[in-house]
Amino acid sequence: MILESFQVGEGQRPTVLLHGFLGTGRNLRSLATAWSEVDKSRRFLLVDLTGHGTSPRLPPGAMLSTVAGDVLETARAAGLHGPLDLVGHSLGGRVSLATSLRSPADVASVTLLDISPNPIPSSLSESGKVLEILRAVPPSAPDRRTMRAELMGRGLSGPLSDWLLMNLESAPDGTVRWRFDRESLAEFHGRVNGEDLWAALARPGAKVRCIRGGRAHYVSDSDLARMEALGCSVATLPNAGHFVHVDAPDALLAVAHLGNLNMEA
Repeated sequence: MILESFQVGEGQRPTVLLHGFLGTGRNLRSLATAWSEVDKSRRFLLVDLTGHGTSPRLPPGAMLSTVAGDVLETARAAGLHGPLDLVGHSLGGRVSLATSLRSPADVASVTLLDISPNPIPSSLSESGKVLEILRAVPPSAPDRRTMRAELMGRGLSGPLSDWLLMNLESAPDGTVRWRFDRESLAEFHGRVNGEDLWAALARPGAKVRCIRGGRAHYVSDSDLARMEALGCSVATLPNAGHFVHVDAPDALLAVAHLGNLNMEA
């Protein structure tokens, strides 16, 4: 299916930016804009992944390969030709790996932003904890302020609550409601976190690199060693958490654009 998307830059090198769980393509707009300014050869496509933002809902039983197929279909419909450079944060990184497994000829390279190919245990999943709270709040509220209070009353920070509120839409009766289907996202989250994607690094000709946050826990040192053994370079931004594009945007851009793996962010 065709997903919601927009483009940044006018170059010919097709680069697809994929956001994390519960996010939208807008989350990576600043990265795309900054990268486009230093590399005019690229054209960036920013997608709302299936079930996120204003894209169609997830079909029953959807897996990472399902979303990968939607990303490829969307990129081609948007006029991106040739093998794609895929850059994905968290869930978006795992979708990128699944895309390279589903259709290797369509993928030139994969850049993982603070995520590894390893299955994600529930104890490590920060998004899983947020999802539990999100499922507990009402489906609608009189206004955004009321929904914000609901989220913060269950322990979420102000900035995280504000980020989630980007997924509210106005209802015909004047209230606000969640744009996405929380239950289908919860089912999807439970299924795909268990997927093992190491085959995407082991396949012949794979070009994969990773940029991890030094304060995050999604890419362990053992993951790093295994990734490097498979030819995947790993850069660590010491002062960044899981949202590397927010915590260390300049350092991330330097690594993503120049490939400098010795950054001190």
